[in-house]
Amino acid sequence: MAARAGAGDRRWLLRLVIAFAFSQAAVSMARPAVSYRALALGADERAVGVIAGVYALLPLFAAVPLGRRTDRGRCVPLLAVGAVLIGVGCGLSGTAGSLAALAAWSGVMGLGHLCFVIGAQSIVARRSSPAEQDRNFGHFTIGASLGQLVGPVAAGLLVSGHDGAMGRTSALALVVSAGVAAVSLTCLRRIEAPVIPAGTTTGPGKKAKRRGKTEPAKKSKSKPDKVSVWRILRTRGVPSGILVSLAVLSATDILTAYLPVVGEERGISPTVIGVLLSLRAAAAIACRLVMTPMIQRMGRTVLLTGSCLLGGLLCAGIALPVPVWGLALMLVALGFCLGVGQPLSMTTVVRAAPEEARSTALALRLTGNRLGQVAAPASAGLVAGVAGTGAPFMMLGVLLLGAAGLGVRSTPRDPAPAPATPAPAKAPEVPQAPAVPAEESGDRR
Repeated sequence: MAARAGAGDRRWLLRLVIAFAFSQAAVSMARPAVSYRALALGADERAVGVIAGVYALLPLFAAVPLGRRTDRGRCVPLLAVGAVLIGVGCGLSGTAGSLAALAAWSGVMGLGHLCFVIGAQSIVARRSSPAEQDRNFGHFTIGASLGQLVGPVAAGLLVSGHDGAMGRTSALALVVSAGVAAVSLTCLRRIEAPVIPAGTTTGPGKKAKRRGKTEPAKKSKSKPDKVSVWRILRTRGVPSGILVSLAVLSATDILTAYLPVVGEERGISPTVIGVLLSLRAAAAIACRLVMTPMIQRMGRTVLLTGSCLLGGLLCAGIALPVPVWGLALMLVALGFCLGVGQPLSMTTVVRAAPEEARSTALALRLTGNRLGQVAAPASAGLVAGVAGTGAPFMMLGVLLLGAAGLGVRSTPRDPAPAPATPAPAKAPEVPQAPAVPAEESGDRR
């Protein structure tokens, strides 16, 4: 019955993608605007790195408790709280008159983004059958890429450094991004309601209420508490999924925060920098549209590690003094490579984690992301202060190459063959050998 709800009516996924696109557009618009506002307030490369790191500091401590809470209850309230916090953080960053205030409101924005992402990923995990996971997570992350495509361009068009106007125009970009975040609130209706009656199809009114308070509370009150964080982290596939996600998101984050600094140094205008960042996001969208054929042809492990390997080389190449057209080509290729990492790391973690603690496992993955977002920009700021603005991209290259190496060693064996075999004569016995589909189908009941 759950399979029918997931496969027959996927309007919930469309609404979720649209909501995620608006919230991500707000964040992607605000992040470069925060960097420009920091520069207007007198920040140097190190201060920009610290402010970019504070964005991830609050989420670093909040991710696991939020994941535990989501394992026990509904997800949509967390999405709404996340959208509100993003809007508040963006708007008040635009009015901040000091670097300390700018960093604090940037942290609030980061906490809101974490709330939204945990809730959204948990909805996709709950509503997707094993055969739909790669596709649904791929389509879900298209929302993020759409936001990353539009946000930097909008920020670049609004921010201007001419005649000392950067302080005023960056503030305007941040206030506009707060309005964009508010739009995502209008898309949250009926995203989760169809999945509430998992065992029954009737009564979305009464049963929905009772389900939120009785049955899941009874079922999941004991189960999630039994699954320790240590046990989740020891499960094969979870550490590699967390590490790949950390490396990919750190690369995206430092690109967003430091490309404006590189642009200022090389004389590239904010508008061109916005277009370059959007080209990367467009390539990530293209990658996710062809994700399923790529997995069938190469297998999940080869695709994941190969994209990290090539992405590491491209990141290191950004440090070279290439012309703008060369930078554009490198960012398109890099966007395609980085576009693989996020959806496949989600699928890897969801398939590997105990079924009663999937939201917690996804929250641990996001904790790893935020750890990378705290450490990578701060490290990048120190490296940039010593070795120049190109050095952080060399650091990212090393990080992605390390993720590729560890991903080969610790990714589970089952993901690659299962999707690759369409339906030959012997196929029914192959997919039923691994334990994952059995657990997943049990979760559908």
